[in-house]
Amino acid sequence: MDGNIAILGYGLSAIGPGIGVGLIFAAYINGVARQPEARGMLQTIAFLGFALTEALAIFGLALAFVFR
Repeated sequence: MDGNIAILGYGLSAIGPGIGVGLIFAAYINGVARQPEARGMLQTIAFLGFALTEALAIFGLALAFVFR
């Protein structure tokens, strides 16, 4: 079998941000359903959390190529 363990590590590390994004938007939808007038503030926080969570996935991808 030929390959690199770093790519497997990235595949496993992408699970965390995927779950994180799901939890962020589940909380956002729940918050808007409970208090619709707070939608603007919650949307800003949700997109900020999404960006930070995806940055972790991109950072993991960069490290997978660095330690190749």
